[in-house]
Amino acid sequence: ILKFGTAAGSLTELAKIKTFPQLGGEREQIESTDLTDSMATYEPGVQQVETMSFTCNFVVADYLSVKAKAMTEGYFELDFGATGGKATWEGKFDVYVNEGEVNSLVEYTIVCYPSTAITISAGGSST
Repeated sequence: ILKFGTAAGSLTELAKIKTFPQLGGEREQIESTDLTDSMATYEPGVQQVETMSFTCNFVVADYLSVKAKAMTEGYFELDFGATGGKATWEGKFDVYVNEGEVNSLVEYTIVCYPSTAITISAGGSST
């Protein structure tokens, strides 16, 4: 379950999700080679985090509720449910309806733009 709120203590369900993105990414490499090295050496730099896309089944009332909160700065929690744990971050999000095809459900995507580091911790729901 993806939760959202404008205050850290007031998170509510934003959407039931089908997929979630990778939570983090590779760090940039900072080259640290000098003339005494026989090969290039590197130090870890800033971690890259792409936009975070969450896929949901389209139900018009749910979509319109999510859309009404779009582009609002807030707090997010991705609850891993029965597996335990949660991911938290701050940022904004937008939402759009995905393309469709015959014999499939319509879906929509929530795209998060994190403004803080993503933190993984114990907690979340037990169901």
